[in-house]
Amino acid sequence: MSLPPYRCSVLPEWIDYNGHMSEAFYVLAFGDATTAVMAALGLDEDYRTSSNWSLYTVEAHVRYLREASLGEELEITTVIVASRPKKLHLAHEMHRAGKLIATEEILGLHVDQASGSTIPFPAAVLGRIEAHGQSTRDWSGRSITA
Repeated sequence: MSLPPYRCSVLPEWIDYNGHMSEAFYVLAFGDATTAVMAALGLDEDYRTSSNWSLYTVEAHVRYLREASLGEELEITTVIVASRPKKLHLAHEMHRAGKLIATEEILGLHVDQASGSTIPFPAAVLGRIEAHGQSTRDWSGRSITA
């Protein structure tokens, strides 16, 4: 089972002094894609409000491969790379007109917001995570080197 893609358009306020999408807005779009994945897994707003638990991104790695311009349509697809009782490793790919333009992988921790401590995902959420399976991307897990 695949996670639903997230779609958005490049907005005027996302354009930088070079006339292309600023790096901060790639991260914003990827963050919105993460929120959509959370909803698909049952970690939506109602869940967060009723439980006071949420997914916190604790590490991220972005690759900027191609530029995006004003008004272009973006599609972000996501796979679950790995999961543990308290952790979720996601890999996002951003496409424009079918071409890969950026990637982001994140490590998220399931956190009790009242205590600030990590806690295991509820069984129902773990079941949904497991139902999506795990998949790797050839670019995930890389480190930055000079």
